[in-house]
Amino acid sequence: MNNENLIQKATALSVQNEPSIREIAAIDLGSNSFHMIVARIINGSIQILSRLKQKVQLAKGLDENNVLDQEAITRGVNCLALFGERLQGFKPENVSVVGTYTLRSAINNDEFLRQAQVVFPYPINIIAGETEAKMIYAGVSHTQPESGRKLVIDIGGGSTEIIIGDNFEPIVANSRDMGCVSFAKQFFPQGEMSQQHFDKAYKTALTRIADLAAQYKALKWEYVLGSSGTIKTVHQVISATLDPDGVITAGRLDFLIERTLKFNHFDELKMPGLNDERADVFVPGLAILSAVFDTFNIAQMRYSDGALREGVMYGLDKNFQVMNIRQRTAEGLAEQFNIDRAQAERVCKSAVRLAQQFRDWQASEFEEEMEEILLWAALLHEVGIVINHKNVQRHSAYILANMELPGFDKEQQRLLATLVRHHISHFNNDEIGQFARYTPQDVQTLIRLLRLAVLLNKPRQATEVCEKISLKTDRTLWQLNFENQYLTYNLLILNELRAEQKMLIEIGLDLDF
Repeated sequence: MNNENLIQKATALSVQNEPSIREIAAIDLGSNSFHMIVARIINGSIQILSRLKQKVQLAKGLDENNVLDQEAITRGVNCLALFGERLQGFKPENVSVVGTYTLRSAINNDEFLRQAQVVFPYPINIIAGETEAKMIYAGVSHTQPESGRKLVIDIGGGSTEIIIGDNFEPIVANSRDMGCVSFAKQFFPQGEMSQQHFDKAYKTALTRIADLAAQYKALKWEYVLGSSGTIKTVHQVISATLDPDGVITAGRLDFLIERTLKFNHFDELKMPGLNDERADVFVPGLAILSAVFDTFNIAQMRYSDGALREGVMYGLDKNFQVMNIRQRTAEGLAEQFNIDRAQAERVCKSAVRLAQQFRDWQASEFEEEMEEILLWAALLHEVGIVINHKNVQRHSAYILANMELPGFDKEQQRLLATLVRHHISHFNNDEIGQFARYTPQDVQTLIRLLRLAVLLNKPRQATEVCEKISLKTDRTLWQLNFENQYLTYNLLILNELRAEQKMLIEIGLDLDF
């Protein structure tokens, strides 16, 4: 065959099949660390390609006159040189870089920008505190499942941002000059720890946010979410030492404070869940977080993976403001993995039809959430076909357990993967594992509902929809009633129901039809 013709054919094929893809990068030049996310927008969904993080601690180089010393500048510039290597070939409009507290405070930030320009060809935007707060809120809103009014707290290296908003819109956003690096330098000289040092840091934090209390409390909120390093570390320590749910409460904070103050120096601080690189900023961060809890009378806070850099990233494309983040994520995955949408929708409808008839949820407060995750499991149960049809349930579960899924917290993502893992073939309760939020019986129920929805659509395009399926449940016994003669004319489904019945008996469950 003529090589030139072969090349032409290959080129034409690649152009014809190329999806709409845009690669983007978002960089957050924080006071403690520099972060970079590289992602691509494909079929309306963001797919994370890589994350890079370096501990730079710019704030340590900021003196009492707000002059940034050369050592800190050099650390920052060296990190940007590394980032620049990764971004070779990126167009400037696809890269967004923001500088935060330390760079906006430094009176010689122009010197940092001048030196950075030599090794890093993309513009750096040093943003105001309020702008930073709003971007943080956007990052949280685009990655977390909560809708409604949210209080968002972000404790960075040099500043703390406090925001209240509805859905994607911030209502009030403030930034205050107090961070884990700057407080470590100011109140814990040479890393020495004591109750006196901690109390000074705590009281200073109280005074810097006291004027916000009345306004924020008047606005009220449904959820409290915290982002970035300090809150992530507190979440990890609580997960490792107190409760795997990682929820932060005032009582748990007091426990951590009491435990940490038994040490005399940052270098001695060793706790499960505490990374060594965070030891020198953990205690000052605790002081700030404790002051925030007390000022706003916070009952509990959940950690958010999304923060400033995610807000910067989603700001690069204006097509992401979908109220249901999980819906956007799930539909993007369905498009990305070229799922048979007609079959997926048949399974979804069957799952919804059955779930609406189930009344015996143990954790009824999570009923709506669990039913929605069941819906997305029904939509995505065949993503693993891209690997192989054999053991599709394992492939699908692996993909969903290990991908970035904005809108799903870790517990929800694990539940999604668990449902998909057991949608066909044998299963038993020992394989399911324990969840912090969902009861074993509810998880088992969701698996049974999804299995039935898949089973009822086994003939795929030849599926004859049964509009009237009655589901009655009594503990382990489930009874399905169909329209007259339905099973007589759908022998494949009848055989599948018999096989399911036999398998369930082996694990102590019953199915009648």
